[in-house]
Amino acid sequence: MSTLFTKIINGELPGRFVWSDDRAVGFLSINPLGPGHTLVVPRAEVDQWIDADAGLIAHLTAVSRAIGGAVRTIWQPPRVGLLVAGFEVPHLHVHVFPAWDMAAFDFANAAPSVDQVEQDGHRDTLRAALRDAGHGAHVPS
Repeated sequence: MSTLFTKIINGELPGRFVWSDDRAVGFLSINPLGPGHTLVVPRAEVDQWIDADAGLIAHLTAVSRAIGGAVRTIWQPPRVGLLVAGFEVPHLHVHVFPAWDMAAFDFANAAPSVDQVEQDGHRDTLRAALRDAGHGAHVPS
């Protein structure tokens, strides 16, 4: 059975993609912890991070680092958060988001809904920053 994230990856459900390569994608969270909160997700359906091979984990980390650099450039938070939780969807995903304090790491503080136009703007801004950082080959149009 396909996961929710597989359906997003396959275009069966909408997603605001900022990254796409042969092993992983990055798309904005629908319940963000902050502006530009991106989920980095492998194309392969792996439930838990400890079940992924080391090469995939390394790749997801590299993608997360690239996206995190863009988040830092755009929003200039004191920290860029990185979390692997996995309780929401049984498909490995890494959360990358701006963090101004420890409350930013609490999913109880996630936005219950988002402004669609604002999210489109965050997607476009992240895409531009990733292109400017030399990752244009992995940024969807």
